[in-house]
Amino acid sequence: MKAVLTGAGPVLLLGKSNGYSDAEVATRIREKGMTEGVSKADLSTPCLLLDLDRFEANIRKMSEHARSHSIGLRPHAKTHKCAEIARRQVEAGARGVCVATIAEAEVMARAGIKGLLITSEMVGKPKVSRLVKLVRLSPDTMAVVDNPENVAELQQAAEAARVRIPVLVDLDVGSNRTGVASVAQGLQLAEKIGASKNLDLRGICAYAGHSSHVVGFEARKNSSFEAMSKAIEAREQLKQRGHNVEILTGGSTGTYNIDSSIKGMSELQVGSYVFMDVDYRKIGGQSGEIYDDFAPSLTVLCTVIHRSGNKAVVDAGFKAFTTDRKFGPEPKDLTGVKYGFAGDEHGALTLEGPNREVRLGDRLEWIIPHCDPNVNLYDRIYCVRGDKVEGVWSIMDRASTLPYF
Repeated sequence: MKAVLTGAGPVLLLGKSNGYSDAEVATRIREKGMTEGVSKADLSTPCLLLDLDRFEANIRKMSEHARSHSIGLRPHAKTHKCAEIARRQVEAGARGVCVATIAEAEVMARAGIKGLLITSEMVGKPKVSRLVKLVRLSPDTMAVVDNPENVAELQQAAEAARVRIPVLVDLDVGSNRTGVASVAQGLQLAEKIGASKNLDLRGICAYAGHSSHVVGFEARKNSSFEAMSKAIEAREQLKQRGHNVEILTGGSTGTYNIDSSIKGMSELQVGSYVFMDVDYRKIGGQSGEIYDDFAPSLTVLCTVIHRSGNKAVVDAGFKAFTTDRKFGPEPKDLTGVKYGFAGDEHGALTLEGPNREVRLGDRLEWIIPHCDPNVNLYDRIYCVRGDKVEGVWSIMDRASTLPYF
């Protein structure tokens, strides 16, 4: 079988290893293009695992939702930073992908992904010069702006390079991050863009990140409706003044089934739905306290390296899991086990009547706390179907050498 090497708690894995070393696994994939005969049991831990059945179902469900609600998808690739995943999203109907950094945009463009939207402002000569080079390669790449000085900077660079840069007005709808603070400021910025001969206004970017993790569906719905009403007002006023607002982009995995009903929204920037994480599962869905619209497909595989009394220690600590949340990972298919950080390379498990025995050498899977930064800790994703490894996908084109762990 050919491998692709491109840019809910722990599961106990008792499968038999084929005896490959980590270097041998990497060599089989990199040089021979094969994962035949490679199983989970052959993988060095900690590592990222992607359950392909769940992943494919997540992509299919979101794509079907978008089609049925006549709204576009431009999924946010900051979640996965993986060209192969972006390619599959586009194949499923997405009009392109969003990215958070110029580096992510360059990785996607090199892989042939079109319809890129960089959702962070490109300010300063290093980033602007890279943006100009990227637009030469992928002319439909879009940037966001929220300051007239940045508009002037982009215009000067684009004119010197003889390119045109498509831009969106970045509107702050409550996250208190980037974006113009008011509709009036957005109108003024649109006029500045309109007077810039090398910039093309395409619409508005309005990401309501503060609404995405509001706990409780009705509370989240109210938060998102309030936030996006500002974006709809801005869209209407820009349209009345003759500006191009073909795009109004925003939304999130937490509000996908809310924002898709807002008249005037043209596309959703959903990201985490492909993987899911503990953070999203806590927000609750329409049907209950657990948000289970999409299945957790991404886990960290680790090994029990110590066992005594009601304690077990695994080889996954601060370097394996993100620590930007107040909670840690949750075990997949194992109850009565609590994870605690115990250092850079160690996690301490407290066993409180687990539903199965936890033994030295057992390999466990964990749902990650927050998928976006957790993915960034790794250089590759091992794609599995059952116990079999079917592919290895590169994160940010970093998988050309041996794994970090």
